[in-house]
Order: sequence, then structure tokens, then C-alpha cells
Amino acid sequence: MSQWDPTARLSYWAFHANRRPSYMRFAYLQLGSDAAAEDAVDATFDSIMNEWLRMLHMDRLDAYAWTILKQRLVDRQQWYGTWPEPMETSAFEAALKEAHADRYEVLTDTIRFYSAVSRLAERQRDAVLLRYGLQCTPGEAASVMGVDEATVRSQLGQAHRRLARMLDTSAES
Repeated sequence: MSQWDPTARLSYWAFHANRRPSYMRFAYLQLGSDAAAEDAVDATFDSIMNEWLRMLHMDRLDAYAWTILKQRLVDRQQWYGTWPEPMETSAFEAALKEAHADRYEVLTDTIRFYSAVSRLAERQRDAVLLRYGLQCTPGEAASVMGVDEATVRSQLGQAHRRLARMLDTSAES
């Protein structure tokens, strides 16, 4: 990095500052621990740093970075030898937040929902996790994934219809 021109350095650190929080939250959902998420995201940014000068010439830099993150998550899951149900933590957190509702019902409904989410196609699952698990807007999810907002909206629509079928409810438009 010391040989990079100032613009390349600034652009890398701006990208890092912009993406790290959402990458950390997504990695946490996938890996289930802060330490594993930190490890995966650090490895992601190490790889991105090594490729940064080449990435600056890519049309879809964000998509390439997202692919690197996804690969580092798989690497960490294989390394730790665990394949946690990524949304279990979210299910318990959702139940704890619901003070006015039956927490057991919230927990079972949320686990059922996230179990169905885990059976979606990868792009649909990513879009759902970013949109609903991490509360990203479709535009923010698109930016993180490196795709157009229309693509995220399409993936969410397809996921919604498939989830409705899996959860045996009617799909609402």
C-alpha cells in the first residue's frame, strides 16, 4: 500500500470505512460469533487490499468485493468445522426485543422463518438477510452486493413468493 498513489489509498480506506460495518453484521449472521466475523472480514479486506489497484478498473468493484467476502465466510466455516444456522442468533434477539408479545411464539415463528430463508437460493437469501436481517434498504443492499437496486427488488420478490409457499401462507404483493 505504501507504493500506491494517494488517491488509491484514500479510495481503499473510504471503501473499507463504508463496507466494513455491513460486512461485519452479515458475517456475524453467517458465523454466529464476533470473533469469527472479525476474522472473516479482516481476511476479506486483506484480499481486497491485495487486489485493490486491479479492482479500481472493474465495472462492478462492489460485486467482486462481495464475492470475496462470501468466499472468506465459506473458508471460515470450513476452518472452524461448523455450519451454524446463521439466523438462530437473530431469532433469539427478536424474541428478546418483543416485550409485549409471547416470546416463545416470536422465537418459534422467527426460527421457522429463518429456517425457510436458509433454503432460498444464495442471492435471494443474501437479499433477504441484508434487507430484513440487517434492516438495509433495497438500495443499501444493492450497494453492498454490488448489483442494481432492481436486482435486489427482484430477488426479494422471488424470495417472498418462495417463502410464502414454504411457510404455507398466501403471497401478498
